[in-house]
Amino acid sequence: MPDQYTDAGGGSSLGVNLVQAAYDRYLEFNLRAQPLYRHLADKRPVQQAMPGSSVVFNIYQDLPKATTPLTEIVDPDAIAVPSTQTVSVTLTEYGEAQIKTRRLQLFSLSDVDPAIANIVAFNLSDSLDEVVREVLRQGTNVVREAGGVMTFNTGGPVNVTGTDTFKSRDGRATVAKLRGNKAVPRTGNLYAAFIHPDVAYDLRSETGAAAWRDPHVNSAPGNIWDATIGTYEGAIYTETPRSYYAGDGATSARVHRTIFCGQQALAEAVSEEPHVIIGPITDRLNRFRPIGWYGVLGWARFREASLYRVETSSSL
Repeated sequence: MPDQYTDAGGGSSLGVNLVQAAYDRYLEFNLRAQPLYRHLADKRPVQQAMPGSSVVFNIYQDLPKATTPLTEIVDPDAIAVPSTQTVSVTLTEYGEAQIKTRRLQLFSLSDVDPAIANIVAFNLSDSLDEVVREVLRQGTNVVREAGGVMTFNTGGPVNVTGTDTFKSRDGRATVAKLRGNKAVPRTGNLYAAFIHPDVAYDLRSETGAAAWRDPHVNSAPGNIWDATIGTYEGAIYTETPRSYYAGDGATSARVHRTIFCGQQALAEAVSEEPHVIIGPITDRLNRFRPIGWYGVLGWARFREASLYRVETSSSL
């Protein structure tokens, strides 16, 4: 009779029940991009008159320049102060909810309560950051690479081809436009730029006397080793995968939107600051445990002159 082994998992062997898969009870969260667009909303109500479904901001308009010399014996005609420009922010409810069962809490190999709270809290900032980004990317000022030519406020994304990558001239021109619009920089004399990593790759790869790489090779090689754009041509660049793109270019080329802005590009009004809510347990056996987040707020572009987007493709 052949030997019968008491092994780890053969047939009726002792190991069938004793040898089991082991699980790490420490669970990791999904990879996350840092929310960043909401902090651009640096214009908020200062003296809000009352609660309401929207908040209306007013901007005084200056008088026309008086460049004609006065006549000594003629009393000049008075002119009216122009009407204010208004910007309205509509307040909207946002939120998400989920219900965890008592059974999951009792049977789960890991403590799910803090994990679910973490996931809900991230969903709050993650969701609202996308809402803010959608407001920003609809601005009216556009610099666009189209068929090898840099254009301003003409055409549309469909004119961007697959080879119309981001170039130093796009950043230079956008900063020049912001300065020409009298937009106030965000940090010192620098504007903020939010760029997708794929687009940043093209900028950092650009060589030549008026390009990014050559001066960095000679004077700031640390940016090359770190693979960061840093401060360049009047803007502080932040690379983020949250930067919007869509396949709406020529022959469905992917078109990226790089956002440049100064102060007061975006206004925010808040009726109830978004926050995590632990809901009441109302079922008969106390088994269903709700958690979610809720807020009432809204955004609108406040000063179009302080906001530009650059539409380009990427070689990646």
